[in-house]
Amino acid sequence: MLIKKRIGAVLALSLALVLALTACGSKNNTASKVDNPLAGKKIALVMQFNQGTFSAQYIDGVKKQAAKFGGEVTVFASENDLSKMASNLDAAINQKFDGILIDHGNTDALGAGVEKAKAAGIPVVAFDAALGIDGVTDLSQNDQKMAEQTLEQLAKDAGGKGNIVKVWVAGFAPMERRQESYAAFQQQYPDIKEITSFGDASNPQLDAQTKMEAILKQYPEKGSITAVWAAWDEFAKGAANAIKQAGRDEIKVYGIDMSDEDLTMIQDPTSPWIASAAVDPTTIGTVQVRYLYQALHGDQTDAAVQIDSVYVSRDALPQDKQVTTADLAQYVPGWGESDQGNTDYLKELEAAVAAAQ
Repeated sequence: MLIKKRIGAVLALSLALVLALTACGSKNNTASKVDNPLAGKKIALVMQFNQGTFSAQYIDGVKKQAAKFGGEVTVFASENDLSKMASNLDAAINQKFDGILIDHGNTDALGAGVEKAKAAGIPVVAFDAALGIDGVTDLSQNDQKMAEQTLEQLAKDAGGKGNIVKVWVAGFAPMERRQESYAAFQQQYPDIKEITSFGDASNPQLDAQTKMEAILKQYPEKGSITAVWAAWDEFAKGAANAIKQAGRDEIKVYGIDMSDEDLTMIQDPTSPWIASAAVDPTTIGTVQVRYLYQALHGDQTDAAVQIDSVYVSRDALPQDKQVTTADLAQYVPGWGESDQGNTDYLKELEAAVAAAQ
């Protein structure tokens, strides 16, 4: 009788262990149920920096799209340190990830690593890095257009004259492209004077707020500053906070890029930030993953891919409720979902993964 009880206990324990392992495996082995060589890929996302809500929504777009393809993403954050970013890229190669996504960086820091990845047969797709390396797709927003959209509206609102502050920083491909449009704007509107310019990417929001506070003290008279043009939403947040706290409601802020936090500020009637030009950050992540999977499929992908932007102003948004980027398309045509980079075989893969879950 004692032997039977022991055998029964062993069997019960074994069954419980099998069920537990099955439950754990069901969460992680969806890709193994999909009869497709693209399923189950390990993807590395190597980022120069991941500060702010824009980056958070971009990462979310990357992870969700990879998961729809049965893949898994590991994020390598580099804290705005290009040397660390190069080391992270090297680590991703050595860990034999199936594909690598790059967010920002430049050719000087990453060129050797990208060539190493290519030699190892690991496809690479970059966003806002302008690597210019054969076989690597460079994804970008239409930075010149975004700058033009915001600057033209600034000029219109200002009546073609006034004093402005530029918040911008060199050394980043998207910033350099936005600067090209700014230089043309200065030529076109000589009566709009830049009184000062600043920017630091290390702690952008806090730095912009601190420096803007100092500038407001230098120009205390109302009307001495017409507007602030911020080439990045993190800069716009800091500048807007400083202006609002100082009670300088005559100064308007125009930014670039968009997140839910930004949208909340733009909708706030007491905020000086009134408009931004942007691409949905989640869409950027989604499209970048699609091009990486095209490369994993063996396709010859485009050398350069550009995602078009839209202009978002407070005037276009409802006053009776808070809008998020998820429902912004109801009020701003062209925002949100994009089929860019999608293919029939990727749609089939996504459907197969969804059916196996």
